[in-house]
Amino acid sequence: QVPLVESGGGLVQAGGSLRLSCVASGRFFSINAMNWYRQAPGKQRELVAGITRGGSTNYADSVKGRFTISRDNAKNTVYLQMNSLRPEDTAVYYCNVLAISRLTLTSDDYWGRGTQVTVSS
Repeated sequence: QVPLVESGGGLVQAGGSLRLSCVASGRFFSINAMNWYRQAPGKQRELVAGITRGGSTNYADSVKGRFTISRDNAKNTVYLQMNSLRPEDTAVYYCNVLAISRLTLTSDDYWGRGTQVTVSS
């Protein structure tokens, strides 16, 4: 399977910014959609933002205008620029990719281990 390595989480004050990174390393034929999910304590995991290989994006209503997802296909990396952070953005953020493995030649869903984002008031 393709491992996903996340970075960029941490503690930030309300109104601040963070940039999350997720690099997909390993053996794969292609990476299709790349997404960021988050899960706050006591809540279900939700899709924050997604981006296709061609650059088409979608966002949760709660983050539109504040977060920007992007990807560097050459580096197999997806980013989430998070601006104007609010306490309600506090959650564990997970990287998710839909990719075709070079070994299996089948489409699979891969998840990172998650990175904690904490926004203080």
